[in-house]
Amino acid sequence: MTTRGVLYVHSAPRALCPHVEWAVAGVLGARVQLDWIRQPAAPGTWRAEFSWQGRTGTASELASALRGWQLLRFEVTAEPCPTAEGERYSATPDLGIFHAVTGMHGDILVPEDRLRAALARAARGETVLETEVAKLLGKPWDDELEPFRYAGEGAPVRWLHQVV
Repeated sequence: MTTRGVLYVHSAPRALCPHVEWAVAGVLGARVQLDWIRQPAAPGTWRAEFSWQGRTGTASELASALRGWQLLRFEVTAEPCPTAEGERYSATPDLGIFHAVTGMHGDILVPEDRLRAALARAARGETVLETEVAKLLGKPWDDELEPFRYAGEGAPVRWLHQVV
């Protein structure tokens, strides 16, 4: 079964750009050349985005291939398909990686056990429930990435297909 999604590289130092392309090519099994443009939200960095099509699980493979690189901000999305829910991965140097399952309308679906754990931490006084729910929804990542998303409006998008 195949799905499709988008990789948004919100900011990467110039020296890291070819490494991002190689990592993505390794996942998709095809040569990748992204259209890099300057990222005004972080002078000296570059951004790119493209749409991909591949088997379910490709979004997690892309996120895994890119995670851990300092100074790289990115998001990977995958649309739901008949055999899998959608996914969203967001990553920043300060926060690390966030993963969420998404429904057919793009809403984040919070697993029951994660919600129960957040309620338990709040009940014990370890945290504030509002803060825990914000984390479950990826709000800290959205807050950090929003200036980079806005700066990228109008950027070119390229379709890539995974070789099967």
